[in-house]
Amino acid sequence: MNFRLILNIALHLLRARLKQTIVAGVGVTFGITMFITLVSFMNGLNDLLDNLMLNRTPHIRLYNEIKPSEHQPINQSSKYHNSVNFINSIKPKDRGKAIYNSKKVISALKSDSRVVNVAPKVVTPVFFNSGTIEISGVVNGIDVNAEEELFRFSDYIKEGKLTDLEQNNSIIIGNGIAQKMMLKVGDIVKVTTPKGSLTLLKIVGISQIGISEIDDAMTTTSIVTAQKLLGEPTNYITDIQLKLNDIALAPQLAKEFGSEFELDAVDYQTANAQFETGTRIRSIISYAVGVVLLIVAGFGIYNILNMMIYEKMDSIAILKATGFSGKDVKWIFMTLSMIIGIAGGTLGLIFGYIFSNIIDIIPFRTASLPTIETYPVNYNPIFYIIGATFAVFTTAIAGLFPSVKAAKVDPVEIIRGK
Repeated sequence: MNFRLILNIALHLLRARLKQTIVAGVGVTFGITMFITLVSFMNGLNDLLDNLMLNRTPHIRLYNEIKPSEHQPINQSSKYHNSVNFINSIKPKDRGKAIYNSKKVISALKSDSRVVNVAPKVVTPVFFNSGTIEISGVVNGIDVNAEEELFRFSDYIKEGKLTDLEQNNSIIIGNGIAQKMMLKVGDIVKVTTPKGSLTLLKIVGISQIGISEIDDAMTTTSIVTAQKLLGEPTNYITDIQLKLNDIALAPQLAKEFGSEFELDAVDYQTANAQFETGTRIRSIISYAVGVVLLIVAGFGIYNILNMMIYEKMDSIAILKATGFSGKDVKWIFMTLSMIIGIAGGTLGLIFGYIFSNIIDIIPFRTASLPTIETYPVNYNPIFYIIGATFAVFTTAIAGLFPSVKAAKVDPVEIIRGK
């Protein structure tokens, strides 16, 4: 089989039906362009939302949760030890929010090679006083350096600096609280703790995460100030936040660390299950739409090749009469289809990248996401590999059936009919 001759004949047929060839190529180009653009934009959006969640969520959080005691007195009794006991109206047991022996726990976690770093935290509900009005909120006492290293908290500060929290009795308030109480940097805010004590804190910054439920309640201070606010010693810690080298190990390590240190543990997947579900659904939709576009383009190629074979019956008969086998004829039309697919797919990849770049520079400014300036786009090379593979595969399938039909043409019947 002379591949050069087959290629020349296929190119001749393409030029003879140039308009139809261009239409088929444009169909493939459009399908690949929209596939690349849609998938890049949707995955960029997924990355934006995932980062918004992951940047403020530890991979693993260790803490003490208020819950019913697992060991009830009746279960300890030898008389009812082998019985099935149904206990109702169990009151929750308050083990205290403080993590016992927190410094040794943190030291052990930092020495674990699977852990990147540890950020201790003191969390307490408070009331912010504005005259006679009390607004509920939450104070997060953080280790400034660890919090910045693990969560880049400074990216979410609209006004002020994170390092200003190292000053005594200073606080960074959420944008929602600032708007409700008409506060600004430099003002003094009154804070009432759960124990009833009143403390005055100086506002050194305003933060905005982009999630209204958090911005309306969350404030941040140093871990030392939070301990003083509650009247607790310097070893008082309510939360230990972990970042891992391999985020996929989070569910497994959460169980391991929770059991080892006798603490409650939650991984980021459990804490943010709704984000994971939304990400999967958006990805499925984007890939489904892209695949449909490619299949539609494949049907266009199929129809055009069918028409071309019908109109070129004489040429096929002459080729067979001059010694071309059915396999040769099949490869002529398969080559024709592949040329359309490769050319259209290549142009589609180029235009897809161009359109993605255009989206990437379109301004996108919103008060809820102060760190975002343009629409998010993901340029992962795997999208282009998938697009190119689909282009070749779709056009190959679309050209296969007409090619087999052309290979079965009987030259005697065609010539006799003429």
